[in-house]
Amino acid sequence: WKWDLIYSKLEQKVAGSQILEDSPDLETYLVISGDLKKHRDRLGQKFRTATSLQDQQSVLLESRHLLEQALPHLMRCWLGTPWDFNGSAHQPGEDAVACGYFVSSVLQDAGFNVEWGALAQQPSQSIIATFIPQDDMMLRVGEDYEDFMDEVGKSEPGIYLIGLDSHVGFLVVTSDDVRFIHSAATAPEQYVVDQPRDKAGAIQRSRYRVIGNITANQAVLRSWLLQSKFATYQG
Repeated sequence: WKWDLIYSKLEQKVAGSQILEDSPDLETYLVISGDLKKHRDRLGQKFRTATSLQDQQSVLLESRHLLEQALPHLMRCWLGTPWDFNGSAHQPGEDAVACGYFVSSVLQDAGFNVEWGALAQQPSQSIIATFIPQDDMMLRVGEDYEDFMDEVGKSEPGIYLIGLDSHVGFLVVTSDDVRFIHSAATAPEQYVVDQPRDKAGAIQRSRYRVIGNITANQAVLRSWLLQSKFATYQG
């Protein structure tokens, strides 16, 4: 599966070592969301008709690669969208967006069958628990920031949800980089940002940190493919 040329301008947005501000890009966002639906439908049909476990595993792996390529682009279309504690924008630039609504909107528009409002309003760990069991999360309290980020950097690549003391966002972990994409609530960056580890102030300040890799979880991938509902965890 390969990207169309329309995504080249999104690649340019992450060419530097630091992204703090940009303009929301609704046009590209809608294209990516529509493309994801088409590919999800195609892969879902392929998964349903697979005649062996090996064939199903191949579809799940293809789905994982697709999501790990597409989700960061989808998130970055929100860059520059203002934050507000009560912000509930569903698309980039239409209004302000709180951290939970940013996460919920991106996931819903990527094709995850979530309860958009209910998910957005949950504590961060409950948002993560909606997708993966607690045994698959990494929870750290009071750990040195550099030690924590070193541990994250050595973790399996993928798209992670990260929960903090009173905040939630995404971590994009690759073999050589970690990016924190979130609707930042602290001045002067009160808008959606994409930050490298040395600029991720919200993570640095938080004593409580919990992460979960949603694209590495086969149950999550299967539910995405088959459009199964992610019932909001309210523990």
